[in-house]
Amino acid sequence: MSQAPTAPAPTRTRIAAASLIGTAIEFYDFYIYGTAAALVLNAAFFPEMDQVAGTLAAFSTFAVAFISRPLGSAIFGHWGDRIGRKSMLVVSLLLMGLSTVAIGLLPGYTAMGVAAPVLLVLLRFTQGIGLGGEWGGAALLATEHAPPGKRGLYAMFPQLGPSVGFIAANGLFLILGGVLSDEQFVEWGWRLPFIASLLLVVIGMYVRLKISETPVFQAAMDERKIAKVPIAGLMRHQWRRVLLGAGAMVITYTLFYTATTYCLSYGTATLGIPRTTMLSLTMIGVVFMALGTAVSSMVSDRFGRRRTLIVGASVAIGWGLVMFPLMQTASVPLIGVALAGALGLMGLIFGPMGAYLPELFRTEYRYSGASVAYSLGGVLGGAVPPLIATQIQASGLPVFYVGGYVSAMAVLSLLCLLALPETGALEMSGEQ
Repeated sequence: MSQAPTAPAPTRTRIAAASLIGTAIEFYDFYIYGTAAALVLNAAFFPEMDQVAGTLAAFSTFAVAFISRPLGSAIFGHWGDRIGRKSMLVVSLLLMGLSTVAIGLLPGYTAMGVAAPVLLVLLRFTQGIGLGGEWGGAALLATEHAPPGKRGLYAMFPQLGPSVGFIAANGLFLILGGVLSDEQFVEWGWRLPFIASLLLVVIGMYVRLKISETPVFQAAMDERKIAKVPIAGLMRHQWRRVLLGAGAMVITYTLFYTATTYCLSYGTATLGIPRTTMLSLTMIGVVFMALGTAVSSMVSDRFGRRRTLIVGASVAIGWGLVMFPLMQTASVPLIGVALAGALGLMGLIFGPMGAYLPELFRTEYRYSGASVAYSLGGVLGGAVPPLIATQIQASGLPVFYVGGYVSAMAVLSLLCLLALPETGALEMSGEQ
């Protein structure tokens, strides 16, 4: 008996699991680096610099992966639009995971000298290439399998991956901080989360090798609607949506990395809050981020992606001005409010993006378009804020200016969203 063309419920459940576990693992890898950059990498790889310069250097290596992400998006997007979503998801996971393990095994400056930070930058570059291909494939895996009217719900799963990955990453750092002395953590303990990534990659590979190709892409293959050079068609026909989509993504990155990377460094080094306390507050904030992601993803199916996103970006403008006055109180509960508000808003905006960015682009270059827009948004929204915030602090300007930068990025995203159309009612196989 021939198999029905519509996938049964267990297969759809497996698709949701594959998109969630993949992004969770990928973002676990990425976040452990961000945490390590805030806490220890300046001492391990840049020991001859003063504290501010070493922190800037560590955050600069953090930024390298954001710069390489658009390249990864273009590479994986090309082949994902040419040969399929599934194979690129497997390759991106493998590249990201092995780069992360290698960072955990990399000797520090005292053992290798200047070669150590050079290799660190190289590994960060390959990490970024892997992540540049990961998100777009996971989002398409979910949305191109979703039944009508439920793309926001299905896209919720890859969008929850960052929350799961961050909680796993910070939870492991929190445990290490509780069982190891500061000397042990700085000397070798920070490496353990990187090495543990190998086990997660094995699990992720097992799940992803069992998924099927998306029906939307399979139909395009059957109808021979495959672009020879997807990125060329994307830039010819929908370049404006790439740029606007990137701008719309900026505030999600800005909120997240300001709250989790810069505020972690600011709270421990400047305010004198214990590292374990800051990690605990950040993890609580990420729970709010997960809630915001889930709620907004489902709400966007009913009220529209664009409308939901505009509400989130508008509220973020005001929160940027509130966030750092709360931080400066050095009160643990108020710092918790600052982080929970920023991360909850990040989730509110991030959730619908899992469906919105893929819906903006045609099938023949959807992987390329969604991935490049997502990654370009990360260059300005993810790589820049920790650097700017650290420089503001070093120059003696009030830390309130960091919040002003967050608000400015929210204004940018809001303007981009106002220039984009609503997409919730469109067919994934139609002409966007």
